[in-house]
Amino acid sequence: MSDLNWNERLQVLSIQFVPFIMAVVFHEVAHGWAARKFGDKTAESEGRLTLNPLPHIDPIGTILFPVINMVSGIPILFGWAKPVPIDARNFTKLRPGLFWVSFAGPGMNFILATLSGAVFAAIKKWVPEDFFLFEPLIAMTYVSVSLNFALGLFNLVPIPPLDGSKMIESFLPKKWIYQYEKIAPYSFFILMGLLMIGAFKVLEFPIRLLSNLVLLGMTTLFGAT
Repeated sequence: MSDLNWNERLQVLSIQFVPFIMAVVFHEVAHGWAARKFGDKTAESEGRLTLNPLPHIDPIGTILFPVINMVSGIPILFGWAKPVPIDARNFTKLRPGLFWVSFAGPGMNFILATLSGAVFAAIKKWVPEDFFLFEPLIAMTYVSVSLNFALGLFNLVPIPPLDGSKMIESFLPKKWIYQYEKIAPYSFFILMGLLMIGAFKVLEFPIRLLSNLVLLGMTTLFGAT
């Protein structure tokens, strides 16, 4: 994408924007839903168990970070929505709750990636190519597969406050958790630095591998090859 001109980059962004918003919103709702299952209704009481994207938009994670990664040349949008409020003190089981509530977001992205592959194959199989929305729908569902895998894997990076760090904390002694959380105030700068030097490009291989497996599997299953 770094070789694309600005017009082409904006076209790519327009295709990725809707799948990106869906991915980050479903991601946060999944956290809140899992938290409720473990006894914490904080997200529900604050109106965050909604698929309306407006309450979930974070100025940095949903707008600034994706724009910067587009400018820097990464072909898939990375970012996040406003974290849903969760109070782990309400969990019926603290450590399992912390792990599964944290994993629920990336897990939802992996589910959305698989469902997007199924929709892609269904459109390819049954929607006529001369249908006026055929190309944008194909493009959005295709990119939704890799975008959701990208967001899911990105959020598993073990840097606070990303989900991977909370999953690790579920296994740590309490005294280590406090030390680990000291990274959090610097997380934005760490993530920006890693983004600007291209460190996240190491995720390109697993993203591509998983995306190809899902697309191949779904097009074969639907007979849309």
